[in-house]
Amino acid sequence: MIRCLAATTFGLALAAPALAKDVPTAAPVIHTDDVDRFYRIYDAASGHPGAEQLQHDYLDAGSEGLHELARRRNVTGARIAETIEKRPAVYADAKRCMVVLPRVRVRLAKAIAKLAQLYPESHLPPVTIAVGRGKPVGIGSPVAGVQIGLEALCATDWLNPDVEERFVTVIAHEYAHTQQAASLVDNEHPSVLEGSLAEGTAEFVAELIAGHVSSGYFPALTRGREKAIETAFAADVDKTDLSDWLYNSKPDKPADLGYWVGYRIVKAYYRHARDKRVALREILTMTDAHAFLAKSGWYPGIDLD
Repeated sequence: MIRCLAATTFGLALAAPALAKDVPTAAPVIHTDDVDRFYRIYDAASGHPGAEQLQHDYLDAGSEGLHELARRRNVTGARIAETIEKRPAVYADAKRCMVVLPRVRVRLAKAIAKLAQLYPESHLPPVTIAVGRGKPVGIGSPVAGVQIGLEALCATDWLNPDVEERFVTVIAHEYAHTQQAASLVDNEHPSVLEGSLAEGTAEFVAELIAGHVSSGYFPALTRGREKAIETAFAADVDKTDLSDWLYNSKPDKPADLGYWVGYRIVKAYYRHARDKRVALREILTMTDAHAFLAKSGWYPGIDLD
């Protein structure tokens, strides 16, 4: 899962194992037809499509990925129409992000091919880029693949003004979730540690395969405070109230420090492992958060530069 993520690097180099020379011929399907269909309907209605039209002509006629997004996030024609009327600029502005989709598709194919080389056990579920009700930015699951809300992700300029980079790294983050254990990623009531490791793993893998993490504001937010932040985190690992650590960012107040700590725990694990391929497999198949933490070598304030 993801809330709103940027797309710049933590500035931490990853010692990835050498890639095989041959790029895998298999590649995930990346659907963007739902975006095109939405904007045909939107333009024909002069920016004010009705709820019934959106339900019948857009959602019901959409891809399996769009149907999954609708099911998992309660996206209906009525809710889209309501959001359009409340926040019309979001949908009008999102058109500019359509321009980068062909390049995003190319870069994602390369990133996911790299994942397949580094992690041969990976499966390649589809990615669906569609238009929703203003949220979520994106969701990824080993069961349901990846769904991205074009209008929601396009509206996150406060995270990264580079639209292409933002789309590539956010989708890479979500794609990492498709490789993780469902018991961790789809846990509806995780602890702070479990949720942070699920998201931190996705950040780590995004950096590994796409070159950057998604939460690029973290250096400015954490620099000089690493030990204090992580000491507080260590005291909260077993809490099930996530509000201090996860899914609490706002455009005017970036947060989600559990993503950052989880990333650093995963990075420490990878750094300390002799066999990086084995380490990546262990990271992606992790189910016991406390055992993983104990083996990681992480401690509050660890230097990972």
